[in-house]
Amino acid sequence: MVKQKRILCIEDDQEMIDLIRLILGRRGYEIVGATGGIEGLNAMHQDPPDLVLLDLMMPDMDGWDVYQQMKADPTLQTVPVIIVTAKAQNIDRVLGLHIAKVDDYITKPFSPQELLASVERLIGK
Repeated sequence: MVKQKRILCIEDDQEMIDLIRLILGRRGYEIVGATGGIEGLNAMHQDPPDLVLLDLMMPDMDGWDVYQQMKADPTLQTVPVIIVTAKAQNIDRVLGLHIAKVDDYITKPFSPQELLASVERLIGK
């Protein structure tokens, strides 16, 4: 049996976590939700996921701080990261993709197809 791919969704909006779980769960992915950066980092250290979906604007810890801590940690630095954010400005996208080198950058609202295509490109089936 193929091991189910685990995706950690770090997002301060529980409804968004539920939506992502609905979209990706249907394709056989296991979605673990963390409602904030600190909770997300703790979850990653307990059980590193196959992929992280990361919101940028969270009350407890900025998504970029979470990303930097991941990249500084040898056990987490190879985990692909997709930024999922309402920050839709081109400059944010350029910073994410070209400066910070995130694996993908999706802006809200997004289509289920856009999310699925990005996830499947990075961790496939």
